[in-house]
Amino acid sequence: MVTAILNFFFGCRHKRLTRPMTPRAKPGADHQGAYVACLDCGRQFHYDVRNMSIGKPVDKTVNVSLPKPQTRPQP
Repeated sequence: MVTAILNFFFGCRHKRLTRPMTPRAKPGADHQGAYVACLDCGRQFHYDVRNMSIGKPVDKTVNVSLPKPQTRPQP
C-alpha cells in the first residue's frame, strides 16, 4: 500500500527487472524484439540485446494475441 502511494507521487525507478525475454513469432509474422518488465509496476521496456541496454517503454496498443484455451468436447 505504501509502495503504491509512493509510486503514485514519485514514480517507479524500475530497479527490479526481469531477464530479457523474446516472444516467439509465428512464421511470417513480424519479429517484436526483446523486452524486459519491471517487477514493481509491470511496465515493459524494449531491450537492445547487442548493447545490453533498456530502451523506450513498449507501446501498449500493440495487439498481442494469446492462444485460445482448448475446450474438451462434451460427452
